[in-house]
Amino acid sequence: MVLSGPGGVGKSQLAASLARELRDQERSDETGLDVLVWVRATGTDQVITAYAEAAGRLLLPGVSPDDEDGAARLFLRWLAATRQQWLVVLDDVADPADIQEWWPDSGAGRGWVLATSRREDAQLSGQGRTLIRLGLYTDSEARAYLQRRLTDAGHARLHDPAQAREMAAELGHLPLALGHTAAYLINTRRSMANYLALLRDTSSRLGDLLPPSGDTEGYGRPVSASLLLSLDAVQESDTSGLARPLLHLASLMAPLGHPATTWTTPAVLSHLRTARPPQRRWLRRHHPAVTETEVHSTLEILRTYALITQDTDTAPVQMHALTARAVREIIPTHSLPTTARAVADAISSLWPVLEHENRELSAMLRANTVHLDHHTNLALWRPTSHPCIHKVSSSLRKAGLYQQATGYDEGIVRRSIDIHGANHPSTLTGHHHLAASYLAAGRAQDALDLAEKVLSDSERILGLDHPNTLTARNNLANSHQAAGHPQKALHLAEKVVADSERIHGTNHPDTLTARNNLANSHQAAGHPQKALNLAEKVLADSERIHGHDHPNTLTARHNVAGFYLAAGHPQKALNLAEKVLADSERIHGHDHPNTLTARHNVAGFYLAAGHPQKALNLAEKVLADSERVHGTNHPYTLSARGNLANSYRAAGHPQKALNLAEKVLADSERIHGTDHPDTLSIRGNLANSYWAAGHEQDAFSLSQKCVEDSERIHGTNHPNTLIARGNLANLYLATGHPQKALNLAEKVLADSERIHGTNHPYTLSARYSLAMSYLATGHPQKALHLAEKVVADSERIRGTDHPKTLTARNGLAHAREAVEALQRTDTATPANASAPQPPSGPPEQPV
Repeated sequence: MVLSGPGGVGKSQLAASLARELRDQERSDETGLDVLVWVRATGTDQVITAYAEAAGRLLLPGVSPDDEDGAARLFLRWLAATRQQWLVVLDDVADPADIQEWWPDSGAGRGWVLATSRREDAQLSGQGRTLIRLGLYTDSEARAYLQRRLTDAGHARLHDPAQAREMAAELGHLPLALGHTAAYLINTRRSMANYLALLRDTSSRLGDLLPPSGDTEGYGRPVSASLLLSLDAVQESDTSGLARPLLHLASLMAPLGHPATTWTTPAVLSHLRTARPPQRRWLRRHHPAVTETEVHSTLEILRTYALITQDTDTAPVQMHALTARAVREIIPTHSLPTTARAVADAISSLWPVLEHENRELSAMLRANTVHLDHHTNLALWRPTSHPCIHKVSSSLRKAGLYQQATGYDEGIVRRSIDIHGANHPSTLTGHHHLAASYLAAGRAQDALDLAEKVLSDSERILGLDHPNTLTARNNLANSHQAAGHPQKALHLAEKVVADSERIHGTNHPDTLTARNNLANSHQAAGHPQKALNLAEKVLADSERIHGHDHPNTLTARHNVAGFYLAAGHPQKALNLAEKVLADSERIHGHDHPNTLTARHNVAGFYLAAGHPQKALNLAEKVLADSERVHGTNHPYTLSARGNLANSYRAAGHPQKALNLAEKVLADSERIHGTDHPDTLSIRGNLANSYWAAGHEQDAFSLSQKCVEDSERIHGTNHPNTLIARGNLANLYLATGHPQKALNLAEKVLADSERIHGTNHPYTLSARYSLAMSYLATGHPQKALHLAEKVVADSERIRGTDHPKTLTARNGLAHAREAVEALQRTDTATPANASAPQPPSGPPEQPV
């Protein structure tokens, strides 16, 4: 039997326990021992000496004190022939091949061999031997050990269950380390929290944290020495000189594992070329290239000696946390920065361009970057921050982990200021990412405040015309947009376009992007035709400059489709969106995020064009695709789930819509938080679903909450707050509370005229709602006057064929009928007069 496993898992302790148990059993034909020999088997010489000594003790005939080799062979022959029961323990076999000829054979069937080794060579499991792998404690085993050890020593008060879990994880559940730790706590009376802080301090040394005096379980070696015991044997087997540099690199990566492809990146191969020692004096000035074959051969040696582990040749490579710590302590101080930068370069080169294609890889690279930064002091910050530090931020946002991104970026900014100061480019980059994370997390005002600072700092540090300054100006425009300042956003977007045309030229991709952003700003500011005209020009330019199939052209085409819809051309929008989807599937592939977005938009355009069943069918597919590609908790998936709920409602399935809308809100509150703008919007959709399903009181309560939340989070003048108020007014009107609708509609219109101006589409929608409220409350003349203005304004601003214009004309017709009916009615019986009522239906957000 062979007990195999890394250092510190208790192989020798288990072997000793088994040997004692056999020794102490009552002697019989099946149990007990006549001879027990314990051999330190780290080398052939030790085995021969131990066997020769055993032969002497047994007084075997022919033993000569001057011939150890001969005596050892006599002992082996005796073991094979004797009828006595024996056990030979070969402890810590360093190289199975070296001791193969010295492996005892029980020819008479009366003996056993028990070996321990850090290796898992095929030779150890050959010839009928059973290989048993010993691993780390499980989390529950590690915590149970700590509790039992402290309690048995009379120090149960030192045990803290929560801290014990963290401590066990920090020690990598290694039995050797847990034993030393428990002894340290007992000897020093330190609390677990205090010790954990020391353990996490990267300046602390293992020898101080886990001193030899803590070896109360009979491991026999200090922790560091035990963990690195194989290093000398590794270096003897390593003819390439790569073992130590490879260990240094591996020790800087996360214990949970790093990609196997790390080792063949140009960054690692280049580093190894200069990091390995020269093999000949005349090669000291020349560094021959390192081949992938050499690297894989050396990694195999490290695996053989259990310094690293890997399940398959493509699985992540792991090094135990304490082994890594022990290795880091022997990395020369002068070489740490270059080693750390090599790892960072390798990580950066492995980051997938399309993170949805390998979410596990992205998560692994994020974890390795954070670990690397934590354990290498300032290596990734001098002379400036390494790109992989900021890549973590954008990766978290792409994964939809907005809260984590915000927390990460806040820490990065604090660290950059401490290291470089507030005016360093690294700090500027950190602020840029933090502002983006704030925006994604729905903290619009925080994003705006920081975006203003980033622009001011960029202009001062980089100059007015630096590309990063233009990016900062564009980001500020986006932040103003999110904060509900469409005019400020429009003004900035116009400046960005002018600057980009002057600096980059009219045909530069950045200029086209700036023009597209300007189109979005025009749309938000209430200029749908200007937005459409500009977007069509951007599309034409992109087709001319990039070609019809370039990703930027597809994006431009997708934007034009959206502006068609906003301008009241739902069929044009649908036709173009279907082309975008077909192109995206052909160019990007079925599961590309842009393709999923295109599919999502086509479903929305089906709904707008009056095809609810088609919209529903496609929305179900979009949700299934998004769950598969992005995961169930990604913001894109939440959006797809919300759109499916809307499609259910439009297709006449109010209960299905309500059930799903309730789930979407619960998910959004859990993932985004209760105050995120997306959560507020989802809450409004749920109110609509309540109304459609006949739960008027729930709809009212939730709509009122939407208004209160929006006023608290966005402010009373934010466009989203006006939309929430308008929706509540429409709900009052649709459910037979016309006076409440009128009172609120008057306020919404006044606010919209003040904030957006008289010609903004939101203002036109508010004016129409007020006209219908007048009609419902018995003021047909006021309704007629206002409806005539709405129709004239809508024809002028939106166009004569816009759906909203057609709706306005329909409302005008109702108002005229009401006025005519009133004129025909006998003035003596006005109370019995019957006037046409405004059209009823679910409340709508103005567009």
